[in-house]
Amino acid sequence: MADFEWELVAALNRFFEVCEIRGVAYRLKQSRYTPQVVDLLVDSPFSRYYMAIECKSLDARKAKTLYFTQHFSIAGGVHQIERADQFIESSGRRGVLAVELRRGPGKPKTAHLVPWRRVMESFRSESPGLPVEMIEALPALERKNGSYRIEIGDLKLGEI
Repeated sequence: MADFEWELVAALNRFFEVCEIRGVAYRLKQSRYTPQVVDLLVDSPFSRYYMAIECKSLDARKAKTLYFTQHFSIAGGVHQIERADQFIESSGRRGVLAVELRRGPGKPKTAHLVPWRRVMESFRSESPGLPVEMIEALPALERKNGSYRIEIGDLKLGEI
């Protein structure tokens, strides 16, 4: 998973540099004894790029759903999604769940950006999770030479 997080940070920072947009993405340091609110933060004076991103990597050969109980943690009696949602609300950031779907050796990985609103709708509806087919219905980030590429349209995320 850490590889996906670093790849996404690199893709976001490459996007800002190429498009000459003020912004920086960075990965939050993880601590063994303190729950991490989200994996990545993006700072920018432009609100569309001011984001909090939670990253998940899923073996799509084995799992057909990104389960809220299995793939997310609970710390201090608070679910990881609830902690992230509180942070997103209080910070004013746009929330994104970035999901990498792995399909095994020799098969291409895909990454999809799920608007936080959709994550919360599913979570609050007491759905067990986000089905892989719903995640795959969202556009995949372009992948070139083993690296993700982000285009302007990928980050518009109008639904957020």
